[in-house]
Amino acid sequence: MEKLPAQMTVIGISKPGGPEVLVPETRPVPAPGANEILIKVAVAGVNRPDVAQRSGSYPPPPGASDLPGLEVAGEVVALGAGASKYKLGDKVMSLVSGGGYAQYCIAHESIAMPVPAGLSITEAGATPETLMTVWHNVFERGGLKAGETLLIHGGSSGIGTMAIQLAKAFGAKVIVTVGSQDKADACLKLGADRAINYKTQDFVAETKAATDGAGANVILDMVGGDYIEKNYDAAAVDGRIVQIAFLGGPKATVNFAKLMVKRLHHTGSTLRPRSVADKAAMVNAIEAKVLPLMRDGRIKPVMDSTFPLEKAVDAHRRMETSAHIGKIVLMV
Repeated sequence: MEKLPAQMTVIGISKPGGPEVLVPETRPVPAPGANEILIKVAVAGVNRPDVAQRSGSYPPPPGASDLPGLEVAGEVVALGAGASKYKLGDKVMSLVSGGGYAQYCIAHESIAMPVPAGLSITEAGATPETLMTVWHNVFERGGLKAGETLLIHGGSSGIGTMAIQLAKAFGAKVIVTVGSQDKADACLKLGADRAINYKTQDFVAETKAATDGAGANVILDMVGGDYIEKNYDAAAVDGRIVQIAFLGGPKATVNFAKLMVKRLHHTGSTLRPRSVADKAAMVNAIEAKVLPLMRDGRIKPVMDSTFPLEKAVDAHRRMETSAHIGKIVLMV
């Protein structure tokens, strides 16, 4: 291994605001603590929570790095006390609670995953956040089973494109909502059974039509707002609605009688503040059930665009247009 430098380049948030507040800084290279590894970052994923943190609405949890970046892929270059899952030189991809927009980043060894043979390092950097979000919310919270129907809002997003592939791999039917024809085409190419343009079609009526009137068994929603009541209408009896974001706002006026009449479950979660043990449990399940599919090339992240680390501003601008299909990453 080469000797580690004392300093590194990172992208910090100078003050809450637009993309232009992302600025390069020099910081000390962090030292891994007990059961932690230091990753020399090759690729850092860009996610919606990074945009929220930059704008001031999503502060990092206590003890986490103040730098943005929730997922990285790269090489293990240092081990903290007791860390034994990986050795120096191993290629890993990991969810992190912050600090990804940097040349070096710390991860807990139990949350890092080996980069599977079927993925390039660039794809690996675009994988952990969406993979863990979809696995936990669609399969663990939503309980999606083979033969059921999953409705995904924002089907062409990083989350959506991962959810389509996973749901199809496990034998479910998939309906997505999208805002354009090129996004619809991208989702259908990935295996979605039906793509609904929410700008020109009523997704409740279309979902019912696509399920012989039954509705969707699981709905993955990142919109919220007036979608909340529409989801209750689009859901099947005993349906599960899983909330992962509120791009349309967290408040709504809803007729909750529908919850009772249809015996619905409405749940939700955020990943970042969860305990190491919680995240490690998700990783164990993914390593057993999903990484084999990735090794075989059956599932991989859809890549939208790559930007150099110092052009993080442009990466955030791209995400805020919502024109992207799949994942945006920074190359370090």
